[in-house]
Amino acid sequence: MSVHEQFGDDLALHALGTLPGEDRGALEKHLETCATCRRELEELRGDMALLALSTAGSKPPQRARERLLAAIADEPRAGNFPALTAGLEGVRRWVLLPWFAAAVLAVAAFFLWHQADRLSLQVADLQRKAVKQQGELERAREIVQTLTATDAMRVTLVAANTTPQPQGKAIYARDRGSLIFMASNLPAPPPQKAYELWLVPMNGAPIPAGMFRPDARGSVTLINPPLPAGLQAKAFAITVEPEAGSAAPTMPIIMTGAGE
Repeated sequence: MSVHEQFGDDLALHALGTLPGEDRGALEKHLETCATCRRELEELRGDMALLALSTAGSKPPQRARERLLAAIADEPRAGNFPALTAGLEGVRRWVLLPWFAAAVLAVAAFFLWHQADRLSLQVADLQRKAVKQQGELERAREIVQTLTATDAMRVTLVAANTTPQPQGKAIYARDRGSLIFMASNLPAPPPQKAYELWLVPMNGAPIPAGMFRPDARGSVTLINPPLPAGLQAKAFAITVEPEAGSAAPTMPIIMTGAGE
């Protein structure tokens, strides 16, 4: 047996602090001149430190446990070492089994939580899209109802002495207070000004029916401005007003048209 093998059996007991005094003295004297045994002792102590930390933390490194238990199992100096080794192996199983079960439960819980959170976001996104689509569908249905209403009042508004001639079309369903106005060839209004559409009732003063500015091509579409239901219209007119709107039309009237 080599010198390293002779003292190698004592290294595990020395790392545990259980090597008797006479043997400990001989080992420590040998360690002064043997770098290999010193390195092996430091590795065993490091493995023991990792093993001790594992009792209050996560799963210890498998290599550290195996190295320490193998070193202890190979130690022949104590007569009851097989029993001690078997006891340590049993303790290792009892320590690892609860940790393994807890780790599996933690991973499963995290996976289920992540899946539930992702599904919740998907459901919320689908609900938002459904609400938006429902609103767009209702708006489209209202437009179609106004355009196809047999009792709707259709008014063509024209302007004189302008080239190209601006034109406007108002479709008004009084029972629902629904109005769709479309115009083309409108010149841009002056700065800080806008066009205002007026509903001229059979009796009383004109009622504001919406502010608008045409696009670069002079076109505009005004859909369902706020109007009282059941109001009978005699005509529609357009004037140029401040951007905030006016309570009464400012002369001159730019476009006007009566019911067809």
